[in-house]
Amino acid sequence: MGHRKYSAPRRGSIAFRPRARAKSLEARIRTWPVESINENTGLLGFAGFKVGQIQVMTIDDKEKTPNHGKPLMNHSTVISLPPLRIVGIRGYSEDGYGKHALFDVYSKDSIKDLSSKFKAKYSEDGIKKAEENLNNTKYLMAVVAVFPHRIGISQKTPFVFEIPLSGKDIRSKFDFLKSKLGQEIRAADVFKTGQDIDVHGITRGKGVEGPITRFGVKRKQHKSRKSVRAVGTLGPISPAVVMYTVARQGQRGFHQRTEYNKRILAISNSEKTDFANINPKGGFKHYGLVNGDYMIVRGTIPGVPKRLVKLRQPIRSKITKNTEPKIVEVIV
Repeated sequence: MGHRKYSAPRRGSIAFRPRARAKSLEARIRTWPVESINENTGLLGFAGFKVGQIQVMTIDDKEKTPNHGKPLMNHSTVISLPPLRIVGIRGYSEDGYGKHALFDVYSKDSIKDLSSKFKAKYSEDGIKKAEENLNNTKYLMAVVAVFPHRIGISQKTPFVFEIPLSGKDIRSKFDFLKSKLGQEIRAADVFKTGQDIDVHGITRGKGVEGPITRFGVKRKQHKSRKSVRAVGTLGPISPAVVMYTVARQGQRGFHQRTEYNKRILAISNSEKTDFANINPKGGFKHYGLVNGDYMIVRGTIPGVPKRLVKLRQPIRSKITKNTEPKIVEVIV
């Protein structure tokens, strides 16, 4: 069987443990950007559905680069953006034991369109009770719903989740949500063309894979005993324990992942004429035709077509000034 003569760095990152299947098709955002007191009141995130890949030719606007001012081909992703409906308001208090929900206010008309599994009740004096608890409220969330059937996806049950707001204080945020309760918000009201965003999604599932594919472990020589596509050893004889750091077979794909600083090349509508050729002949593969609002993001994003992706204001943005990209041609 032989013995290795040289040491080598471990294969496969431990940063993405556990490499297990995601619990839900809906990604969970655990961290939001710090709320700036200089920004206007608005949502810090949005949601859409992945459509497919296209090529977008732009003029390179990065200063002090060799290709500045020259045409640049960008592999890009189209995201369909149905409008978000603000169906409720939730306030949280915080103490040494964590966050606690203080109040919930829901729109009467929006509750009818939600799933029967979503336990929400309408109260006529809900706004009044919420205003009485504003002094004890530290976090204010907008309860939003996105309806897949609005863009032609057969799923009838909407996705319901919470999004925080940016603004000066709790009062200004509450007034904003009270004025928008039961109404719809579009992506152009949240993001601007040219800015960076973070994309959260569930990656494509690939089933069970061995340690060679899953962790990038090297194959053993062809004369090795019993196996080639396996690790050389699982550990010492004593103690007879297999450490969690040892590369083993298991699930690959269908993990929650975050892509940081994806630049928005365009936010448009399929009815406009500026990108009339956004739909290829016969529609996008595994998706179909894009109807309504959509966004073109430079690069790739996790997931398969028709899968929900959540968009967030950048938490690690390096852009000092926001300039709108100059699009020369869109190739579908």
